[in-house]
Amino acid sequence: MMAEPWQALRLLLAILLTLMALTYQARKKTFLSVHEVMAIENYAKDSLQWITDQYNKESDDKYLFKIFRVLKVQKRITDHLEYHLNVEMQRTTCQKPETTNCVPQEGELHKQVNCFFSVFAIPWFEQYKILNKTCSSN
Repeated sequence: MMAEPWQALRLLLAILLTLMALTYQARKKTFLSVHEVMAIENYAKDSLQWITDQYNKESDDKYLFKIFRVLKVQKRITDHLEYHLNVEMQRTTCQKPETTNCVPQEGELHKQVNCFFSVFAIPWFEQYKILNKTCSSN
């Protein structure tokens, strides 16, 4: 008869641990898909344009920067899209807000930055947010 209370307690403990594990899983972000995509994919292309615009808005430089090489684009799908973008940007000959015929600067005004952006994206509602940004000059 003494074994029955212990069995009930073990069962109760097992139920509590299961509920805690399920609650943790519900809060944890679950990736449905993670894969590399081409930079010309519609939503990736939109995200690349958006990060270029954001970079130029935040930059104190009087010249625009433009992405001249996309190194890697990774798309993560959850309840939204997340793009991880590795790009090479260069200072152009265009001064803000000019945007036509922008070619890379040469000589002493040449500047290149390699950037990694992690972007929260709901492109069908045109909602974007930079989650992480790391840039380094070459």
